[in-house]
Amino acid sequence: MAWYRNSYECTECGEEWEDEWSCCCDDECPNCGSSDWSPVDSENLSVIVETDDEMTFSIYYSPADAGHCPDYVLLAETKIKNLALFLQKLAFQLSAPE
Repeated sequence: MAWYRNSYECTECGEEWEDEWSCCCDDECPNCGSSDWSPVDSENLSVIVETDDEMTFSIYYSPADAGHCPDYVLLAETKIKNLALFLQKLAFQLSAPE
């Protein structure tokens, strides 16, 4: 399932906040309660690539059947950077709903 970190700004009270969800949805201000705030920025967290001290790339993705959290699954580990980039693109396809 696609997973996003959405950033919001409320122009009514000036509050700024972030929320993670499976879409870039509107949200309610946690400070003043005004609603229908669209994200001002969204970061796609559907795929995460971690690198350890030995330069091993670990590629994780949120599977298409994940529920209310990303429920990351390890796709692969490699020391080859170009392969890691290829696998990252593949992982984005695996996280997309069918």
